[in-house]
Amino acid sequence: MNTSSERQLLANRPAALQRLFEFMAIPSVSTDMTCAKHCQEAATWLIKDLQDIGFDARTIPGDRHPMVLAHGPTIAGAPRVLFYGHYDVQPAKPEDGWDHLPFDPQILTRGDRKVIHGRGAADDKGQVMTFVEACRALTETVGLPVNVTLLIEGEEEIGSPSMQKALALFADELSADIALICDTAMLNQTTPAMACQLRGFCGEIITIKAANGDLHSGNYGGAACNPAQILAKALASIQDSASGAITLPGFYDGVSELPAEVQADWARLAQFGTTILPEVGLSRPAGESGRNVLEQIWARPCFDINSLSSGYLGEGFKTVLPGSAQAKVSFRLVGTQDPAKIRETFRAAIRRFVPDDCDVQFEAYGTVFATQMDVTRSEFAVAKAAVADLWPEPCVLIGMGGSIPVVGMLKAQLGMDSLLLGFGQADDNIHGINEKLDLESFEKGAIAWLRILQGMRLADQQHDACARTGSPQKAQAAYVSA
Repeated sequence: MNTSSERQLLANRPAALQRLFEFMAIPSVSTDMTCAKHCQEAATWLIKDLQDIGFDARTIPGDRHPMVLAHGPTIAGAPRVLFYGHYDVQPAKPEDGWDHLPFDPQILTRGDRKVIHGRGAADDKGQVMTFVEACRALTETVGLPVNVTLLIEGEEEIGSPSMQKALALFADELSADIALICDTAMLNQTTPAMACQLRGFCGEIITIKAANGDLHSGNYGGAACNPAQILAKALASIQDSASGAITLPGFYDGVSELPAEVQADWARLAQFGTTILPEVGLSRPAGESGRNVLEQIWARPCFDINSLSSGYLGEGFKTVLPGSAQAKVSFRLVGTQDPAKIRETFRAAIRRFVPDDCDVQFEAYGTVFATQMDVTRSEFAVAKAAVADLWPEPCVLIGMGGSIPVVGMLKAQLGMDSLLLGFGQADDNIHGINEKLDLESFEKGAIAWLRILQGMRLADQQHDACARTGSPQKAQAAYVSA
């Protein structure tokens, strides 16, 4: 395409980079309260930038740092979208090993790629600004085609402690047909990707206590209970060693098979799946038998022992029979699995192995429901079509093995699906030293959002009935033919 809005994006590129550099230069580190003034500064900067392109923007309070809530002009009868991102960043100090100052952003050459170097380039200031620049180009030419709301928080890197409260207090203002989120990455350098499901989480800390202290294994071994052995047997019982299936009663309630649209995309990714384990020095999938690696990490639930500790852990050897043993474990969940129910059945399974004269204690550590998007919605087809000629490979639907809490909150509290389309790369080194975002990702990301917003309006206008009944093929055809 070569629309007036895309030509405006091209004309705006030098100024867009300057704006991004100003934003990135603000050390808005949310975990460090000495940087609280910088978090406020980043929010204020973003509000001013949004106001300059006609948004009604303001801050709303967070527990530690403010959020930015902004609305574009009202467009009667048009779809409503909510764009989510965050302006806070991870800590970064030059002495950590940065090649250049982390809050002095600049364009560098790495290999054959031009990159934007600096903290927040990919996570998430650079990605936020791809959307803002798309809105700017549209505003300066044909106007925004849909109703746009932005919610940009300043506490994402510390777990979004204020988000649930904000979604409840401002539910009416935040209501939309779909949420747009770019805090993710492409599948690889040539293949854009949309995450359509995220696994949930249930964590537990288990401590088993036996004797009132460590015992000499020669004097008590064979007679006294060994909490390390008890815990090992109990944990081993949770997964069937032959099939890899989880043995808890009712564990697979709410687990469903992949939608046809997702199966089709994942079939194209079979070769990609074969590289995942070899990249970390492994060769054989360890999960459920009959499931390929992509299914195991994106679409199936699992149980993992994250740590085990007991007895003498120092240098050398000490013949003790430990008085206590502890494990930290987690479940990754999918579909509509209930974390509370799984926690309850897991605890019951562990208790069956604990003798009467021993004590077991449990501590809950995190609960996140899985999130699965309705990929038959027209917005997903529109987004695929919008990026079709920007990268060499077509956009694919993927899963995410981890959790993004805000996605689940939007679904649970506002009933809103999310379209997760990010333009980062695996080597962006987010949270690490020398964070970067490919210049190509920044430039093409803005074009992608511009086309997606226009495509949503076109699909709504030309195939309103199809979009509302979930016909992605016709919605995509409407966008391509427009």
